[in-house]
Amino acid sequence: MIPYGKQDITQTDIDSVLAVLISDFLTQGPKVPEFEKSLTNYTGAKHALAVNSATSALHIACLALGLGEGDWLWTSPVTFVASANCGLYCGAKVDFVDIDEATYNLCPVKLERKLLQAKRDNCLPKVIVAVHLCGQPCDMQAIKKLADLYGFAIIEDASHAIGGKYLNQPIGNCAYSEITVFSFHPVKIVTTAEGGAALTNSALLAEKMSLFRSHGITRDPLLMTEKSHGGWYYQQIDLGFNYRLTELQAALGVSQMQRVDEFVRARHKLSTRYNSLLKLLPITLPFQLEDTYSGLHLYVIRLRLDEIEKSHRQVFDELREGGIGVNLHYIPVHLQPYYQKMGFCSGDYPTSEQYYQEAISLPLFHIMSEQQQDDVIDTLTRIIG
Repeated sequence: MIPYGKQDITQTDIDSVLAVLISDFLTQGPKVPEFEKSLTNYTGAKHALAVNSATSALHIACLALGLGEGDWLWTSPVTFVASANCGLYCGAKVDFVDIDEATYNLCPVKLERKLLQAKRDNCLPKVIVAVHLCGQPCDMQAIKKLADLYGFAIIEDASHAIGGKYLNQPIGNCAYSEITVFSFHPVKIVTTAEGGAALTNSALLAEKMSLFRSHGITRDPLLMTEKSHGGWYYQQIDLGFNYRLTELQAALGVSQMQRVDEFVRARHKLSTRYNSLLKLLPITLPFQLEDTYSGLHLYVIRLRLDEIEKSHRQVFDELREGGIGVNLHYIPVHLQPYYQKMGFCSGDYPTSEQYYQEAISLPLFHIMSEQQQDDVIDTLTRIIG
């Protein structure tokens, strides 16, 4: 089975992790800040907080922005559930903005329309989570303009997008957001086995997120309520969590970050080849927003079902049966039973639902061979061509 995504672990990566195993530090040591420094050096953001997952990063980002009971978080329906769940973790209410037909990202036009109504109803969002689906950045200038007008904070969920660019600037520099979140899950562009990070240009937000990721504990005398009792002393000054990344994971991340541009270039080469060899099939190929450079975590096609004598499910199942490990990213969050119990219904976000009925993620990973890609193309052509 050709997987839809796969990590690339080299001997250098292995040696980096082994060096930590025989060092004095396994959990918290010098590698975690070194990994964080690699992220700020690469993106240009001022601060990076490494954590054990992108879900944890989203949670502490929301907490740092003061999201709480009575507040609203809005995001895209076409994302992994964590992009919405992070609001619920904070006691906030969650709503969605339908996607753009071409980019599959949160649509700024629909966002503006919804904000106008929310202002009339006195229920404007406190936080918008803008998801860079497949690695393609959202139209951040348009979203930031609305943020300045309506007073909400922006979290970029860039779990798919490290190595990408927006207006020729690295995704993650937080030029259009308060906080950007990355994922380092094994199928992502860079991996730490499991892990994530929250980046920001705000020292205050970085300080808050640092507390939230580690039990709300500080050893900083400036944050303590009384003079230190001695070298052992620490204080819990907030309610936090154990969201820390380990030294082993950070060592892998440091090694992987040295190849992030290589990874993304390989994905673009494969994507260009897909575009060329699939263009005559009855499918819609990925669209690239002007002045952006996608991280290309995913290569999503949409079936033109009126031109195919098979259903969406039949095509998906036949690809799997043919040894092609396709997937579907994602089931719209509002269609999940947990969210439908909140009152969301089928028909609420029609563009997202239409996308779901047609989308298939084809295999794409930076060590994918041309032979593997040819197998994908040949099998898809046989099924729908």
